[in-house]
This record gives sequence, C-alpha cells and structure tokens, in this order.
Amino acid sequence: MKPAPAQPSDPSETAAEAAVDLTVVIPAYNEENRLAPTLTAVRAHLESLEPLSWELIVVDDGSADGTAAVAEAAAAEEPRVRLLRTPANRGKGHAVRTGVLASRGRRVLVTDADLATPIEELTPLQRRLDEGVAAAVGSRALPESRIAVRQNLVREVMGRLGSGLIRAAAVPGIRDTQCGFKLFDGDKVRTAFEGSRLDGWSYDVEILRFFHQMAWEVAEVPVRWAHQPGSKVRPFAYPTVLADLVRLRWRAVRPEQIAIPAIFLVLAFFLYGGLWGGLGGAYLADSGSDQQQWEWFFAVTADNVAHLRNPLFTDLQNAPLGVNLMANTAMLGLSVPLAPLTLALGAHVTWAVVLTGGLTATACSWYWLIARRFVRSRWAAALGGGFCAFAPPMISHGTAHPNFAVLFMMPLIIDRALRLCEGRRPTRDAVVLGLFLAYQVFLGEEALLLAVTGMLLFAFGYAVASPDVAKAVAPPLLRGLGIAALVAVPLVMVPLAWQFFGPQSYRSVLHGQVGNHPMALLEFATRSLAGDEHVAASLSLNRTEENAFFGWPLVVLAVALVVHLRDQPRVRALGFTALAAAVLSLGQNIPLPGTGKTLPGPWRVVAPLPVFESVIESRMAMVCVPALGILLALGCDRLVQRRVRSERESSRRILGAAALVVAVLPLFPTPYRTVERAPVPAFVSDGTWREYVRPGRSLVPVPVPSPADTTALGWQIDAGLGFRIPGGYFNGPWGPERIGIYGPQPRPTSELLRKVRETGRVPVISPQQRREFGWDLDFWRADVLVLAGQDNDEALRTAVTALAGRQPKRAADVWVWDVRAGR
Repeated sequence: MKPAPAQPSDPSETAAEAAVDLTVVIPAYNEENRLAPTLTAVRAHLESLEPLSWELIVVDDGSADGTAAVAEAAAAEEPRVRLLRTPANRGKGHAVRTGVLASRGRRVLVTDADLATPIEELTPLQRRLDEGVAAAVGSRALPESRIAVRQNLVREVMGRLGSGLIRAAAVPGIRDTQCGFKLFDGDKVRTAFEGSRLDGWSYDVEILRFFHQMAWEVAEVPVRWAHQPGSKVRPFAYPTVLADLVRLRWRAVRPEQIAIPAIFLVLAFFLYGGLWGGLGGAYLADSGSDQQQWEWFFAVTADNVAHLRNPLFTDLQNAPLGVNLMANTAMLGLSVPLAPLTLALGAHVTWAVVLTGGLTATACSWYWLIARRFVRSRWAAALGGGFCAFAPPMISHGTAHPNFAVLFMMPLIIDRALRLCEGRRPTRDAVVLGLFLAYQVFLGEEALLLAVTGMLLFAFGYAVASPDVAKAVAPPLLRGLGIAALVAVPLVMVPLAWQFFGPQSYRSVLHGQVGNHPMALLEFATRSLAGDEHVAASLSLNRTEENAFFGWPLVVLAVALVVHLRDQPRVRALGFTALAAAVLSLGQNIPLPGTGKTLPGPWRVVAPLPVFESVIESRMAMVCVPALGILLALGCDRLVQRRVRSERESSRRILGAAALVVAVLPLFPTPYRTVERAPVPAFVSDGTWREYVRPGRSLVPVPVPSPADTTALGWQIDAGLGFRIPGGYFNGPWGPERIGIYGPQPRPTSELLRKVRETGRVPVISPQQRREFGWDLDFWRADVLVLAGQDNDEALRTAVTALAGRQPKRAADVWVWDVRAGR
C-alpha cells in the first residue's frame, strides 16, 4: 500500500524543484520537548558545512502534542526547514518513507528526533559515501563505537539477540540494523522506499535488505551514541520486526519459487513411488545387496546413538572383529541426525526419506546456486538444477548409493569458494566453508574428492581462459582455503584417524580397472526414457554404476553451447571441466571402439596417488554432470532473455528450444522397479532366537552372510539388533597389508558353505574340516547355527550336519544346530 500523501504545513513553504546536496529527514511523534534543541543542533551543523546545499524535513507522524508547532516555528525562521504532516499516527516507517520520498537530496540522512547519535557523526558517514558505498549505517555494535550512556541490561541483551536474529534472517553482514542514524545515496534510497511496505519499526531492515538484494554496498560505521530517556522502542520489539519480515517475505514469494521445489519433490516421489507404496516390504530391484546394507547402517547408527555408544564402530556384524563404520558408507551426517526417525519408524522409512528427500534437496541446492551465480531466469536455473540431481549417473546411484546421489552440500561448498574469490567477508566465508567441508566428510568422502577434483579442473580452465581474473582472485581464495582447513581439520581429525588407523581400518579398496567405455558417454542409461538395458549393461559395471550415459544429443548440444558462448571465460572453463572429467573417466586403458585395441589413459597418472587409488575411475564422469547442467541453464537463459526482433531470430529461438528438448527429454528418468523382499523367519520375528543366543554371543546364519547374501542383516534389524552375526557386507581389511575388500576375511567354514550354496553339491567332510568348523565356531563365539528356506537348503543342511556331527532341530520355521558349550 502506498503511503498517504503528506501535506505541507503551508502551501507557500513547498520546496523548489531544484536538487540539493543533502536532505536530513527527522521522523517525529510526540516529540514536543526534544525536537526544538535537535533542530537547533542540526541546523547549526548543516550551516557549518556550507557551501553544501541542504534541506531539513520534519515529518510529524500524527502527534497529539505540540510537535508540529515546534517544527513550524523552525520553518518560519529557516526556509530550508520543511514540515510534512500525516493525518494520523502510522508508525516510524511510514514517517520516514514520507520524508524520503519528498526529499530532493543527492544524499539523504535519516536521524532520530532525540539525536542519540550526535549530528557531528555525519562526517564519517559522508566519507564512506565519498568512497563509493551506497549507504553508511551508524553502528553501536562495532569495537570502535563509543557508547556514552548504555541502555538497561534487559534492553541491551534483547537488542543484541534481536540484532543477531535479524542479521541471520534478513541483513547479513550488518551488526546494528536499528540505529536511527543512516546516510544513503538519494536516488537509491528513494527507489528502495518506493517499493517498501512496512510502516513500523521494521522499516530499517526492509530497506537494508533491499540494498543487499540489489548488491548496493552498505558500510557500517562506528559512531558515538548515548541512550536517551523516553525511547519509544520497547526492548521486546525485535520479535515484531522478525514477524514483519516473515510476512513481507511471504508476500514477495513468486509462484515459481514454490513451484520449482515442488516439481523436484513430485519427481522424486514419482521415481520412488514403488518404495513408498510398500514401505517395509518393497525392495529396489536393481540395488542388489545395497539397500539391505544401507538399512542396516541406519539401524545400527540409531542404536549406537540411543545407547550412547561409539557411532564410528560396531561389532554386530563381522563378529567378533566388528566393522569400522567411519571406513564404510554409513553416511553419519544423515544417519546420526535421523536416528530419532529410524528408532520411531524403522530403517526402511529412513532409507526412503534419504533417497527421496536427498534428491529433492540436491536439485533445490543446485537450482539455488545456478540462479544466484549464473542465470537470471528461474526456469533456466530449474532446468540446470534438475539435471544436476536427476541426470543418468545420479539416477543410477540413486538405486543404491545415496552417498553419491544426495549431494546437496556441493553447491553450498562451491558458493562459499566463489565468495572467497570475491573477498567481501573472507574470514566468515572461510569459516563457513570449513564447516561445510567437515560436514560433507560425514556424508561422503569419495563424492567430496570428486567434487574437489572438478573444482580444480574448473579453476585451471578459468585461469587459462582469464588469467588476469585468476591472478586477482588467487590470494584471497588461497588465504580463505587455509582458514577453512584450520576449521575443518580439527573437526574431522579424530574420525579420520579412526577411519584410517582404528579397528578394522584398511588402506585401499581393490576393485580393478573400471573405466568407462567411450560409447558409454554417448548412449542412454537403463533408467532413461530412451535407454536400452541391454546396451547399458554391455557398457557398464552394473546398474548402480552407469556413471556416464549422457546421450549423443546432449553431448552435441554441450559442444554447440561452448562454441556459441565461448566469449564467456566461465563457459570455456565449464567445457574444459566436462571434457577433462570425461577423458579421466575412461580409465587407465581407453578402448578404441571396433578395434579391440586400447590407448593409455591419463588416469594412469592419477591412479597411484593416495586416496585416488580407491576411486572407481568411471565415477569421474559424474563431475561432468554439474558442468553440463550449468551449460544447459546458460543456454536456456539465453533463449529466454534474448529479445526477438526479427523472424530470423524467432526461428533461432525455436531451433534452440527444440535442441534443448531433443537433448534432455531422452534422459528423463523412469521409476525405479521394486520387488517384494523375502519375509523374516518366524524364528527371528517372534523372538524364538532368544532361547538359543546368550548376551554377547552370535547367531550364525547358514550360509555365513556375505556381500552376495545379506538376508541375515534384515533378520538382525527385525530382532532389534539383539544378536551378533559373523560375516556380512561391509568394507574391511584383508591380509597383513590390510588391503580393503568387500566383506569379511574368508574362513574355512564360510567358504565351504558358500560353495555348497552356489553348486548344490556336498563334498566329503574330512576330520580337518570338522576341526576347522569347531575353530570357526569358537572364533565367532557362536551359540546357534540357523538355516532358513532357500536355494540348495537340503545340501546346506546335509553339509552342516556332517560338520557338526549332530542332527538339527526344527524351531519355528528354520533348522537350528545348538552349539552352545556343553550341549
């Protein structure tokens, strides 16, 4: 609502149209006793500044005393003093708006009628505007500020808390938003007040937030200040300010700001519809053993949190050696804070929430970064953000690897690194970056390593494309990264020491050479609309590692965008990043399609490096995803923003839009398939196991759990993690050199039972094998062996009977061998 027009006290006093150097605006409400000396002091100071031209506007905000008469008397003495009156009391914000919009000054000073900040403090504010800032705020909160008379303790404490909340919610970087002594660039402040809506005490924050959004620099200047008796601002008014800002912010929300995140959420639910439709019983068909492993990680972490145990370790799996959770993908950054959800609703719900919410949060985070840093069109940013979260490699890992699909921290890390380059608040941005990096370590270290590699590639590409800019931003960036390291390292030092040197730690993971086939960059993934599962299977390790598959139309479009927008250094850097990452993802030996020959790949240089030796090199193609997403956003933004002046340009826009559709539509993801998981045996679900397993002892499933058979992990979860099991699915050490492997170190009995399960053939059991069976039971601290119905279960029963030298007992729906000592 526009302010009601204020009326001059006398038509003859209407100011001339000519601009002046400075306008001083004083809002006044029932200030009869304080206004006269204030006007005298202000006039005397302004006259001392001549030949500076000035005007002084007093806005009487519906006072019930003689405030207007005091101002009229001053105006009668000095024609440069003007009185504006509002029909009724509307609030300080309305009064200041009235005065500012009536001002003619090239600069506008707003000061309170009590002159808590002396008018002489105008000089340091003027100096800051001379230096080029758009506004200078008199501050009581800086170390150099001089407080002559303090407020009472309650007012001061409430003021500090309120200022902190306001700063965090609306005006970052300004410690004291509410000091009533501010100098503005005249044109900019009038623009700000033309769109302002708040009439009350909150107006300061609304205006400063507008300056912040317009990227108009605001300087905070230390001033003298003394609390004046009779202040009309109550100490508990800060919540009102925040409430006003919330209402203002809500009214300012544009439809697309709600629609775009909603679209991302709907798409995520669309993909995981089968999982949500059968919570507890639905299992992602292409996840292999991974869904069961992740649910187990969530359940064990929640149990550790509930019982105040070390969240970095557990002995529930791989008994008695245990599992180093920090050295596995336990994703403690989510599994720990989501522990209450896991304890209340179960690990299967946490699994669904992490996948669905994680993809949505990742899309929103990339959308925010692209809209903030790269494009003007919100829908162009939505296209880029959506691609970054729902691109084929992300969808592939969304089947089973949330540590590679839930990447909402990466855009926040990138943004803070870019802020360091700008050098506005280097220390604060560096500290925040350090906290972000530390948190990402607990979400996924390999994903962070890939992201840092991508950022280094982009930095190199940008340095080549624009060396002058790179040289200018390098010092603040390097200093900030040093501070970030000082913040992050102490936070992660102990967990990382546990990961690399603690119980069940290992050096590196053996996975062989797993690079992308060059054709994988041009084909379509299994879960893409244009995908062919047989073609994708022939070019990838499995369905959870389809790390490329961008489709040839997108590759062609990306090249065209880089060529078309090559005048922008950032575009050339993005193109280099995507190309370099794609080539690295081809591995140590790059196959030449159709020849059976290979070429040496650049990954040979990277592979021996510490940490990189454990990276699956085909995952480097995931670095291409944000580069391609940003290029798509830039191309879409160019189409949206370009004005159509001719039929030829209209045709180009249509062709550009068609190219985007042809490149992106075939990659649209299809829903994940689910199957019904095998039910937990009644022996476990009804608690019969408690009759056989003593505290601290283990239950041995037949065959012993392994990465290929994780059924027993579900038993353990269903039993409330009441018993330990040998074997399992995790990363742990093998051999004297502690090389990382998937699953436990092989033992004679576990290997024998694995072969029986795979072949259905029972070998002749030798005395040595029986002795090894006894040793293994002692090592596992076993109380009972349990055989549930499965393939080749008759052969397994025969083999275990021969090893144990006794017949099993039928308990509920399973066969059990009670091997407790003395039985």
